[in-house]
Amino acid sequence: MQFHHHGYVSGDPRIQPAAGVGLDRPEELPDEVDVLIVGTGPAGMITAAQLSQFPGVTTRIVERRGGRLAIGQADGIQARSVETFQAFGFAERIIAEAYRITEMAFWKPNPADPSKIVRAARAVDDEMGISEFPHLIVNQARVLDYFAEFMANSPTRMKPDYGLEFRSLEVLDGEDGAQSQYPVKVTVAHTVGEHEGQERVVRAKYVVGADGARSKVRQSIGCTLAGDQANHAWGVMDVLAVTDFPDIRTKCAIQAESGSILLIPREGGHLFRMYVDLGEVSPEDHGEIRKTTIEQIIAKANEIMHPYTVEVRNVAWHSVYEVGHRLTDRFDDVLPEQLGARTPRVFITGDACHTHSAKAGQGMNVSMQDGFNLGWKLGHVLEGRSPETLLSTYSKERQVIAKNLIDFDKEWSTLMAKKPEEFEDPSELEDFYVRTAEFPAGFMTQYAPSMLVAEPAHQELAAGFPIGKRFKSAPVVRVCDTNPLQLGHQASADGRWRLYVFADAAPAGEPSSVADFAEWLQTAADSPLAATPAGLDRDAWFDVRVIYQQDHTRVDINAVPAVFKPEVGPFKLTYLEKVYGSDPKADIFDLRGVDRGGAVVVVRPDQYVANILPLTATAELGAFFAAILGARKPQTV
Repeated sequence: MQFHHHGYVSGDPRIQPAAGVGLDRPEELPDEVDVLIVGTGPAGMITAAQLSQFPGVTTRIVERRGGRLAIGQADGIQARSVETFQAFGFAERIIAEAYRITEMAFWKPNPADPSKIVRAARAVDDEMGISEFPHLIVNQARVLDYFAEFMANSPTRMKPDYGLEFRSLEVLDGEDGAQSQYPVKVTVAHTVGEHEGQERVVRAKYVVGADGARSKVRQSIGCTLAGDQANHAWGVMDVLAVTDFPDIRTKCAIQAESGSILLIPREGGHLFRMYVDLGEVSPEDHGEIRKTTIEQIIAKANEIMHPYTVEVRNVAWHSVYEVGHRLTDRFDDVLPEQLGARTPRVFITGDACHTHSAKAGQGMNVSMQDGFNLGWKLGHVLEGRSPETLLSTYSKERQVIAKNLIDFDKEWSTLMAKKPEEFEDPSELEDFYVRTAEFPAGFMTQYAPSMLVAEPAHQELAAGFPIGKRFKSAPVVRVCDTNPLQLGHQASADGRWRLYVFADAAPAGEPSSVADFAEWLQTAADSPLAATPAGLDRDAWFDVRVIYQQDHTRVDINAVPAVFKPEVGPFKLTYLEKVYGSDPKADIFDLRGVDRGGAVVVVRPDQYVANILPLTATAELGAFFAAILGARKPQTV
């Protein structure tokens, strides 16, 4: 964390100085905004949190509820999400309060007496070491609280506008006059307070619909969720109970003759969630299954868990749902016949564009990645860093990911609903859980080549950083203070591109490919750094870091090129924390298959690898960023 570069900070360094639209932020929702986000669920809040880092962008997020969410329905936090929380600065704190999943137990009918269940197997949650981050269970409301804190501490001092419900929108791109700058006309209504029921109009440049499975924003742009209903119902309950079931604090898949349960312990040491199998639902049911009472759900749970019993003392929340898998064919307002002719003005995220079962623990996680993908793109376009065509990549990238999720969830939810005797292989469920661990953990996402993702022409230079997949961290040692660190953990959600420069074998200060590359990066007109506007720190748009092959004791920091030690703040202080040596105990070059001749790994603001190039491919790197940055004149800094 960098601070004191503008002068001594005596308070909480997580509270960034107010800037831009945060200096005189009006309490009331303005008549005109750059981005209007509808809904304070995970997708909406992470989008707002990312945009809160752009002081020149007016972003407001509206919510029909009168205040914060108290009890969230989602609770599973996959490792990729925790990795994302690291970028937003609250991973350590949420890990401390969450329940951590390390194993999953599988219970099945006892062969000697099938009316009773026995533990049949255990599976380590991350046997293959997919991530250094854990798999957590924590109330969705707490996740939203942390994003709200991040927003409030940001330069824009953002906070949700509660008590405002979205009613409708129109995109008026052909309108003349000053209001053509804000072409989306949005009608909202007050849901609480003295103005309850009154409508008002807000004009926006862009609108993000994060308003759930019954999204009115989705309806406004003519999108529909299409898919199927599995005709299988589940009762879900968060409860405090007394039980003799020995694995009540372990995640369990329980399969009995009378049905199935997915048991998920919750944070706090006592609370747990149960997804209880209510069986097949007739097409003529017409929603009757949803009238199942909490008492009936508890009774069914006890039937499945025989010979163990569960005496429920308190019910925090419960519901009944039928498994459904639905997806929209686009995540923005551009119709198929308009592709290439116009750029989007309205976007949908999260449950507004994809729904599935809750048992794979993906809803909140994938929704947050939707918002992370979209937020920085809106910020870059609105600040003038990138052309509007950048926004067309959101739907193209995320719609494919949602389709993959639904395909996975269909298979997982079908297996969970099977009766024990229907399995050809008794270990099929636990084998699937272990075999597919990387997908639900959030690390199978791989974006296809586009203006943001290069073709893998030089992938062999860093085989452990697959282009299109998230940047997988590895240990390094920071030279200036000798601290051992995870390289990926040094990147924050500040909207900057990352250039990780892996040096060739020559020591710092000697003629080398990395020295030549650094000179080009610092001085060339076609360097991406040349696009940084005058008056900003040299690293304002690009975070450039160098990793030497030598250990930290053999790197002369005075000999390191200046581009890796930028001058920052009004006092032009030299920032030394971007220079690393390899860790002798876990060499990043070996761990990630980085060529000893050196390489440049380009990483997007949302942590996905965009390009890999040799140190000599400066023209290629310049051309890659020329499309992303648009037609920009080099700046003198």
